[in-house]
Amino acid sequence: MFDICGINQPKYYFMKNIILIVLTFLAINGKSPDPIPSKEVNVLFVGNSLTFYHEMPQMVQEMLNETSSNIKIDQVTFPGMFLGWHLDKTILTEDEESISVRDKFETEITESEKKLSEKKWDIIILQEGTIRVLIPELRHLVVDSSIKKIKKFVNNPDCRFILFNTWASKTEYPEEYCHPGFLIDESLEKNKKYCSDQIENLEDHTNVINQAYQELADNNNIEKSNNGNLFLKIREKHPEIELFDDSFHPSKYGSFLNACEFYQIFSNKKVTDLKYNGDIEPRIAESLKKAL
Repeated sequence: MFDICGINQPKYYFMKNIILIVLTFLAINGKSPDPIPSKEVNVLFVGNSLTFYHEMPQMVQEMLNETSSNIKIDQVTFPGMFLGWHLDKTILTEDEESISVRDKFETEITESEKKLSEKKWDIIILQEGTIRVLIPELRHLVVDSSIKKIKKFVNNPDCRFILFNTWASKTEYPEEYCHPGFLIDESLEKNKKYCSDQIENLEDHTNVINQAYQELADNNNIEKSNNGNLFLKIREKHPEIELFDDSFHPSKYGSFLNACEFYQIFSNKKVTDLKYNGDIEPRIAESLKKAL
């Protein structure tokens, strides 16, 4: 009989041997192709001392370097800088605690405008003074328009904007915050006082702040952070951890807590898995991380 299998066997063994030789060569000499590097993600903090105290953005970078080194943090932050001033004011003098400014001339470019134009930012965090979001007229006429101006100025239509939801300061209750009209907007009565709602306690204070930021976030179709609730949680559960350097600026612990929040937002990873504690005592760092 005609043995088909017999005729094909030499060809079969020849091909099998070639395949084995190739696989052996690859196993010995071949290397897996290098993984495609993750796209660099550029993040910019825009704010004032509530952001830069104790080098909080640098803390975030140190955390990211442990797990997500493709995310790069930068900042444009000045003491006492209101959000709208970043585009409207020229800084004349600056020290660690304060700045003096004037309205920019038509042909001038502010330091913040330079920074905002420097890159195609992927994420921008916008931080405003807390009292300014609590007074409705200030929030509507000034803060909201400042957010819109910055969004319009940024040259990346896909930029992810996040409002830095700040925290309740140390104060005595009941509390109410007021500004005269001339400090808010020229459309208001100059000497009339414009005030926040009366605030009864710490929880109420935090809720009012959160609601104000949520309104701004909704009006501008952007996100907000959760720092206010985190401060409340630590103040209630761990009063022994001092989150403040004064009545409103964060201590190194408060700044570390803020950094933990932004690490999770940027990386989508759990901060409790991080080894990084900076110069925070391990026990305290663990408590702060677990708040998230």
